Amino acid sequence: MNYDVHKIRSYFPVLKQEVYGKPLIYFDNAASTQKPVQVLMALERLQNDYYGNIHRAAHYMADKATEEFEAVRDKVQQFINAESREEIIFTKGTTESANLVAASFGEQFLKPGSEIIVSEMEHHSNIVPWQINALRKGAKIVKLPVSESGELQTGLLPELISSKTKLIAVAHVSNVLGTVNPVAQIIETAHKRNVPVFVDGAQAVQHIPVDVQELDADFYAFSAHKMYGTNGVGVLYGKRKWLEQMPPYQGGGEMIAEVSFEKTTFSEIPFKFEAGTPNITGVIAFGAAIDLLQETGVENISAWEQELLTYATSQLKAMEGLRIYGEAPKKSGVISFNIAGIHPFDLGALLDKTGVAVRTGHHCADPLMKHYDIPGTVRASFGMYNTKEEIDRFMQALKKVVQMLA
Repeated sequence: MNYDVHKIRSYFPVLKQEVYGKPLIYFDNAASTQKPVQVLMALERLQNDYYGNIHRAAHYMADKATEEFEAVRDKVQQFINAESREEIIFTKGTTESANLVAASFGEQFLKPGSEIIVSEMEHHSNIVPWQINALRKGAKIVKLPVSESGELQTGLLPELISSKTKLIAVAHVSNVLGTVNPVAQIIETAHKRNVPVFVDGAQAVQHIPVDVQELDADFYAFSAHKMYGTNGVGVLYGKRKWLEQMPPYQGGGEMIAEVSFEKTTFSEIPFKFEAGTPNITGVIAFGAAIDLLQETGVENISAWEQELLTYATSQLKAMEGLRIYGEAPKKSGVISFNIAGIHPFDLGALLDKTGVAVRTGHHCADPLMKHYDIPGTVRASFGMYNTKEEIDRFMQALKKVVQMLA
């Protein structure tokens, strides 16, 4: 495979550091990725050369910032193959995107007795917003269960969907299990009953190619900070037919056409959903992250990360007393595991002293932890810059830590 991981690593200054005197091994990419020099330079360039508030000012700085900001909307449209740039809404992240749809779609379409189907493997960000708005509207959450192997029981969908079902919310890739869900199949099943689908793509778009038109997704959300961009920036893609029917999520500047004390009229999409001054710097830097993903090729990144996943999984499975949660045939680069008799936090804390950064805990997925009857897991998650040599050092450190704790 022609994948120059060392060239890619050279873009990330943070990876050159040591932690506790050990070379940093960063395996917490599902939580947040590190930032390449291209993103750091974009941040610096904007702040030093042409920062201004976008869209309405009549001066060079604002015009330049507006041009750069809106160019990123076009990049996002092309990256996920949305039909139009107006279907791309900038948010603070996947969480705000889910809250926007839950509140705005819910206001328009939910009523007492309505049902929303939510999968059992969801991040809290794709559960709690629906619960809040279901409570507000007198609606009900219906669970789509997960199997022991970490796969959604999609065969149950036809009987779960009823005339009361108004929306299905599902992750494209599980942040705990790494399962790549059959979202195209789920969407097709839902659309046969005229039910729209919200897809949490936070763990997908940086790891596998995504085409929202091919998927036929009604809504698709993701976050820049998991895609080598900055935090505080996210995207909500929504089909025009839904966005135009939905009321604004927030009120204020930018999202209005005209305001009087008698009546306010709202802007066209996407600006109807972008109240206030956005994260201008973060969005423009996000454009640089997308450029890097496009230049490298998401298909190439996916293939490399699959090599890492296969390599690490085979070594972990050879360890006595270790259980991996999530063994679906189609997985992304996430491995959640526990070792019998050892608390995941203890493993994570001692791995940190060897320079290995992993995530421990419930990973904002309490219902999934309850499903497996565990307090949490150790999660190692891979990115475009990780290597097999890092996995070898991780395994050496893990074995040493297990001996210490046994």
